[in-house]
Amino acid sequence: MGRSQETFSKKENEKKRLKKRQEKQQKKEERKESSPGGSLENMMAYVDEYGNITDTPPDPIRKKKEIDASTIEIGVPKQEAEDLTLPKKGKIDFFNDQKGFGFIREDGTQEKYFVHVNGLTEEVREGDKVSFELEKGLKGMNAVNVKRI
Repeated sequence: MGRSQETFSKKENEKKRLKKRQEKQQKKEERKESSPGGSLENMMAYVDEYGNITDTPPDPIRKKKEIDASTIEIGVPKQEAEDLTLPKKGKIDFFNDQKGFGFIREDGTQEKYFVHVNGLTEEVREGDKVSFELEKGLKGMNAVNVKRI
């Protein structure tokens, strides 16, 4: 007969596994005891007509409002058509002479628009007040026909 294949470290590892298993079982039992009744009624949630989650069931006597499904808009609301030919006013926020592009910040809305040197009618610098028109570009709106005021 040979020696037993169970070494000291194997015995210790087995003891640790058993201890972990017992601790896990004990925690499970403690959670069961401390939980306030896990009945189905306690776990139920209801949604009211406004989409809020509540724990009270809906009142069947109460009259519900009728909603016309055709008035519900799904998706992003359509933008109003903006007249792009009207001249707008703004200020050159940034302009790089070497690369030939910059940005104009519109007065009032504070929106920024890209401007390229090809869209200029005269030379401009940072801080100049300008009037411009908008044109749809590849990455958004571009300022064209830029003139100093």
